[in-house]
Amino acid sequence: MQDPQLNIDTDLVDLDLNAWLGQIDDVGDDLGFFEQLGQHHFACFLEAGNNLLVTFENTETVRQHNTDAEPRGFGYARQDGWSHLALLSTGESWFRDPALFDFFDRLTDDGFFEDFENILFHGAHGGGYAAAAYSVAAPGATVVAIRPQATLNAQITGWDPRYIAERRRDFSSRYGYAPDMIDAADRVFVAYDPTQSLDAIHAMLFRRPNVTMLPCPLLGAQLDHAFDRLGIHDLLIKLAMERKLDRKRFGQLLRARRYDPTYAKSLVTQLLRTNHKGLARIVCQYMLNRRQDAFFEKTLLRLDGKRAA
Repeated sequence: MQDPQLNIDTDLVDLDLNAWLGQIDDVGDDLGFFEQLGQHHFACFLEAGNNLLVTFENTETVRQHNTDAEPRGFGYARQDGWSHLALLSTGESWFRDPALFDFFDRLTDDGFFEDFENILFHGAHGGGYAAAAYSVAAPGATVVAIRPQATLNAQITGWDPRYIAERRRDFSSRYGYAPDMIDAADRVFVAYDPTQSLDAIHAMLFRRPNVTMLPCPLLGAQLDHAFDRLGIHDLLIKLAMERKLDRKRFGQLLRARRYDPTYAKSLVTQLLRTNHKGLARIVCQYMLNRRQDAFFEKTLLRLDGKRAA
């Protein structure tokens, strides 16, 4: 029997934060629940079928980049009948808040996660950290963590000079070190760009028997946006929920990058940096055969020793 598809009616585009949260509140109240968790976090639950997608998202990112300015799981609740629990932050918090700790404790005590057959935790960057860290509340879940940090605890990752202000947050108490929190997960997928050295080191800290590393060379620091741009993000999530995702299948999805100008520019830059001019010329010509682009035109002219007009 097909899971019940929810009728979700929203108009979230171009709203300020308060109006946007007001509509999310209304949807949650109608179809599940909406709850404020401390000053900077919110939970919206949509109750539908036996598949549960748990997402960790920044409200600014959702409003600027997501389809129809909706939390990522709304579309799956509407089209596939998945239940959806959206954890939303109003800043780059890495979801480190005692109110969130208490919320997940309460869900565990109430047996909330026991009602679902398949559970997928998903997030990117700080949300990827949180997806891994809080997955411990739902043993047997699948985790898709895109460019996650292992922790911002300076005693462990003091080699990372980024996020200095965020290091003031408590990463040493409950749900703190994300790689330790994934031991009870069924499968964990960690996507990262190995050419981003600091991100790659964080990814390596997630090495566990249940972890599948998903390297994405030259796709950059905003991997979630790159996946959206390539049109593979939705497929990635569905395959993970259906327990059909593996490294081979992900490699097939990643072939879509061959048509992506942003990736091709990074590839050409890397080829030129490593003195592979012949390969750079092939890539430029391939992309120009598909569409005009000043970057590839100018690069070909330079490779041929000519000046751009």
